[in-house]
Amino acid sequence: MDLSEAKSLNHPRKKRKRIGRGPGSGMGKTSGRGHNGARSRSGWSQRGQVGGQLPLFRRLPKFGFNNYEFAKEYAVVNVKSLAHLPEGTEVTPEVLKDMGLVKNLKGRDIKILGKGEIDTALTVRAHAFSSGAQQKIEAAGGTAEVIE
Repeated sequence: MDLSEAKSLNHPRKKRKRIGRGPGSGMGKTSGRGHNGARSRSGWSQRGQVGGQLPLFRRLPKFGFNNYEFAKEYAVVNVKSLAHLPEGTEVTPEVLKDMGLVKNLKGRDIKILGKGEIDTALTVRAHAFSSGAQQKIEAAGGTAEVIE
């Protein structure tokens, strides 16, 4: 076989269309997007788009579990907010509301979190405690009591 008998290959890859390269390219100006409308804009996506028909995700029923109705909502207070109180103070949800640490108590439980340090012995009554907060209160000589 010599060079004169060599055949050219059928090119398996199609050349990509170069868009926005002037009027001579046939794909200048609007670059094949037409004039106005959603399809002519950048960022347009056809996902979920079915024309005037109701989209599939709206036709299908909702399913699965959602914890929104049952989730417990806590008003959180950190240990560092209680550090300035005098020794032997009894801290209750009402005291926290009077201090302005909790805005409203309606339908909300109080949870004490362990951010910060405390070195005064306090009796803290709340609906829940993080493990770190409980350790810090007890290490300072106080008690952490859970309200039912």
